[in-house]
Amino acid sequence: MIIGLPKEIKNNEFRVGLTPGNVSDYVQAGHTVLVEKGAGIGSGYTDEEYAQAGATLVDSPKAAWDADMVVKVKEPVTGEYKYFHEGMILYTYLHLADNEPLTRELLNRKVKAVAYETIVGPKNGLPCLAPMSHIAGRLSIQEGAKYLEKTYGGRGVLLSGVPGVSCGKVVVLGGGNVGTNACKVALGLGADVTVLDINLERLGYLDDLFFPQITTLYASRGNILAAIKDADLVIGAVLVPGAIAPKLIRKEDLKLMKPGAVIVDVAIDQGGNAETSHATTHDDPIYEVDGVIHYCVANMPGAVARTSTQALTNATLPYGLQIAAKGVEKACAADKGLLEGLNCYDGKCTYQGVAEAFGLEYTDPKGLF
Repeated sequence: MIIGLPKEIKNNEFRVGLTPGNVSDYVQAGHTVLVEKGAGIGSGYTDEEYAQAGATLVDSPKAAWDADMVVKVKEPVTGEYKYFHEGMILYTYLHLADNEPLTRELLNRKVKAVAYETIVGPKNGLPCLAPMSHIAGRLSIQEGAKYLEKTYGGRGVLLSGVPGVSCGKVVVLGGGNVGTNACKVALGLGADVTVLDINLERLGYLDDLFFPQITTLYASRGNILAAIKDADLVIGAVLVPGAIAPKLIRKEDLKLMKPGAVIVDVAIDQGGNAETSHATTHDDPIYEVDGVIHYCVANMPGAVARTSTQALTNATLPYGLQIAAKGVEKACAADKGLLEGLNCYDGKCTYQGVAEAFGLEYTDPKGLF
């Protein structure tokens, strides 16, 4: 199979879909890998390293997209739609439930689209989403702490506090991978941390993990309002795989919050947990609504590209090699978890959450292979 590795062109996206080591794995398995020149520079990988790994370097994005399977990090942006061709396999993060134009383009061009974020692992986890959730959760506190600084319009609160001065209050909405990692870093900084979730079993796990340093609350409407009212920093960390994220903070709720408080909405790839959230970029990461600072960068892990690339490709490589060896049909037939990653196939929408988001006809992928 011919594998294409184009350079990411989303705003300040420095990650890359394959490391030179990954390229070597594909080449040793008998595949050809086309790497767009400069694709790995943002993650610290030179063209020479890719060439030494056995890649064929190409001069244009079109040449990298002219492949049987294209491996990326982020969902294609509008300027890349023209490279889609019928029957190609696209293997990347897609987050289609909040992106109707891309969804319809993939369907119209009959692309076989496999989304990292909906692949299900042997223990029902999300193995290709988890590494970026770990990074985004940890980074959310780092970024939130920065934008609490008065120079950015924040409250001027140091999360750790100092002797004689109380520490900052962090509220984490969602106790999954993002939320757990946010708690780790916030506690490490010495913040006062409260985490809310509707899964009592998960709250029990977090209580066992962090007690007595953390407060766990059931995520009822009343508890959410009480928590954000007292918060300096709120982390939106509730994601529903392949579907729109729930809106847990309404616009009118912002009036309850402290002036200069910060919301870091990690769920923004799927629409965000706050009604007032809209995607931002690393170039222009924040905006203010009713006195509350919003940080809603849709590719947060891109800021720490080398760490992110290595963590991501550790998870995505085994599935990619399966697809390359067998084709998407046989690979999905052999691995039901990988089948869950198939969002579009031959003009059909094969992920129910995406179909429901846009009123599309849903085709159960189990009946395709």
